[in-house]
Amino acid sequence: MEVEIKVNGEDWALSVAPADVLLDVLREQVGTKSPKIGCERGDCGSCTILMDGRTVRSCLVLAVEAERHEITTVEGISFEGLSPLQDVFLSSNAFQCGFCAPGIVLSATELLEQNPDPSRHDVQEALAGNLCRCTGYEPIIEAVLEAAKGGSA
Repeated sequence: MEVEIKVNGEDWALSVAPADVLLDVLREQVGTKSPKIGCERGDCGSCTILMDGRTVRSCLVLAVEAERHEITTVEGISFEGLSPLQDVFLSSNAFQCGFCAPGIVLSATELLEQNPDPSRHDVQEALAGNLCRCTGYEPIIEAVLEAAKGGSA
């Protein structure tokens, strides 16, 4: 079957099977590699994307469910260079291996769009679905709070 989706501002008409998962379609057909294959159960957040501006786990979404929706991956928020949030993450060395980075950046992006002045608890809640095996989360939380202040670390 054919599905039409917009990925990072570009329209796509894709042939998918009814059971195809959006994560696989994004990586294999669209070619965007930032949504990572992690747990494939929606637990780790590595496959996080924005669908119509809201975070979703792309490993839990069938490609047919994305019909006529707008998908944004981390590549889509970086067309004109790094976003201010990404700049803070980079300048503060908030990530180590970077595997979790795309999902966390998108979760933090959604948070800051909904709540430009989050508390530490707000940041922790927004990032609760994203696992990071390297940092212990403190540098990530601090970077999000710094970005909310409009600063650079």
